[in-house]
Amino acid sequence: MNLAGILIQTLGGLGLFILGMKMMTEGLQATAGQKIRRILEAISSNRIMGCATGAGVTAVIQSSSATTVMLIGFVSAGIMAFEQAVGVIIGANIGTTITGQMIAFKLTKLALPAIAIGVGLKYFSKKRSYRHIGDIILGFGLLFYGMTVMKMGLSPIKSDPQFIEFFTTFSTESFGGILLCVFMGTILTVVVQSSSATVGLTMTLAASGLLTFPTALALVLGENIGTTVTAQLSTLGSNNADAHKTANAHTIFNVIGVGIILMIFPWFVDFVEVITLKLGAGSVTHTMNSEYVNVARYIANGHTIFNVINAMVFLIFLPKLVQLTILISPKPVKSKERYRLPEFDSGFIDSPIGALAKVKGEIIQNIEFVHMNIKKVSTCLVIRDDDILGERDAIEEHIDDCQKIIIKYLTTIYQGEVNEPEAREISELMRIANNIERLGDGMENVSKILEKIYENNFTFTESAKQDLKAISEQLDKFLILIIKELHEKTEGFYQKALAHEDLIDQMREDMRYHHIERLRNGKCEVDVGVFFIALVTNYEKMGDCCYNIATGVNRII
Repeated sequence: MNLAGILIQTLGGLGLFILGMKMMTEGLQATAGQKIRRILEAISSNRIMGCATGAGVTAVIQSSSATTVMLIGFVSAGIMAFEQAVGVIIGANIGTTITGQMIAFKLTKLALPAIAIGVGLKYFSKKRSYRHIGDIILGFGLLFYGMTVMKMGLSPIKSDPQFIEFFTTFSTESFGGILLCVFMGTILTVVVQSSSATVGLTMTLAASGLLTFPTALALVLGENIGTTVTAQLSTLGSNNADAHKTANAHTIFNVIGVGIILMIFPWFVDFVEVITLKLGAGSVTHTMNSEYVNVARYIANGHTIFNVINAMVFLIFLPKLVQLTILISPKPVKSKERYRLPEFDSGFIDSPIGALAKVKGEIIQNIEFVHMNIKKVSTCLVIRDDDILGERDAIEEHIDDCQKIIIKYLTTIYQGEVNEPEAREISELMRIANNIERLGDGMENVSKILEKIYENNFTFTESAKQDLKAISEQLDKFLILIIKELHEKTEGFYQKALAHEDLIDQMREDMRYHHIERLRNGKCEVDVGVFFIALVTNYEKMGDCCYNIATGVNRII
């Protein structure tokens, strides 16, 4: 086989491997994504639990980069503290080694049957859940078939003197050689954007005899550094300091860990060999049909052992890692704008779970802003304040801008690859964003009505003032209930929301009756009464908006 044929077959196999990894990860995320999100959102500040959660989640979705991007979304949305995210990232590095362990089991005979079953489920199943399972099985098959194709492509060069001479340059006999291997592993992973793929390629080269075990292990260490670039890319263009800190923590953790191992590299290689032998694997140099049949297990174990040791060290010194990350990360930039607009990063689009978490964070800030300003305007029902009413147009414009930005970002997410639960969540978030904007419209209407009342020097009776105060306070309680639920799920939320809605509707009817009684008794003028009814109607409509928001929140939280 000529050089072109070797390259085509090897790169084609690598492409199949990457495609398989991507399909398997997406299928796993689609199947377990919502549960994963709830697990991550509910994580405690306990660093060991955080690490265990990170390892478990990443083992399920088969991608530490995907886990880290999700975490960046949660942290930037305010759903998770930065310190909590660091513990999860440490665990994610352990979880990602499961892929290497799986490859080392040599399940290549299952590749074609898995592809056949996966295609059947993916393209001929009516149920979406079965199609996602098809993605997982098809991805699994493509992954192992890609490994087979790579081995076939590399087979002719095992005895070629030129190629043997080239690969001998990657020697770990000197510290400079070790650094070169680490550097090459890093660069390769940055280019391929998948540490699992580069680990798989490294295993294939080692099994073919082109790389020694120490060389392969040094490459894997570099691949651990290269995988952090995905998280860094997701924060490009972001002004969110917490997002940068989370990505930087991932990089610092891996770079320092690799640096420590490099100082004891020969002993680390021996340690991995001893452990792997004791676990029942044969000799690392054992060959069968001119293939080093055990080396993949040694590489997989080296990958796992490195990340477990690294995790144990950094769990002890977690506060120091957090401090170092904060020290070298960019400081938050104070916005010069009077009102802060939502900020979304395009890097999260490939991780709908993280992107939707970010949207929820912005929606919480938006509804809190609307709540604060409704409360301000409501004080003008009793005490005139021209300064508050004078801000009306700027506030309403800001609320409208927030809604447009949120809807546009949700539309962008929807146009990407989302599963059915995520599509439903996007729909509900759009509904919530639109109803928050309508709350802003209601606040604007109340403000305009109050201005007209002041211009005409109208005054309400004490009874009318008490009615208006009561309905505004009830709306305030409704908004507080929703905001609390957005921050943390509570029992009986929907029933409480329904009770608030019914009470506001009943208050509207009672207040209309009270108004008619005041007119009948000559206590209220007709002109003033028109404004009173308009105010009550607007508060009732804002109550309807709150109920619509509460319904959406109940479905997605």
